[in-house]
Amino acid sequence: MEPISPLEQALHAARALVLADLIAREVAAADVVSLVEDSVAQRRWWVEQWPEGAAYVAGLVAQDVQDALLERHGRWPLCSVCGSGDPHALHVEPELGPDPHWVCHKAGVKVAAVGSLGAVTGGTTSS
Repeated sequence: MEPISPLEQALHAARALVLADLIAREVAAADVVSLVEDSVAQRRWWVEQWPEGAAYVAGLVAQDVQDALLERHGRWPLCSVCGSGDPHALHVEPELGPDPHWVCHKAGVKVAAVGSLGAVTGGTTSS
């Protein structure tokens, strides 16, 4: 059996991290998981063209899924840090960089690494 290439490892890791966040926020329905698979398929081409970008794939997949969910289901993931005010979504930072985190721009804080939303209290999608 051939070893898994670093590019495939990065794609598998990105899939696992984003799925963990979807599961943590209880939005991992079949149609949502399909959004993850679509993003991973698109990002496979991207990372094949730019192998040095493999460290950025998890953040990009998270952003892709977040954008797709906004169009179909509403904002995700909702901020669990701000206890009052209008519900708002977290954002991935850096937008293109390694070690992506979910950040609340309103409070100016890192909430969790991508893949670690289960370690903070939840929220679900909302329009």
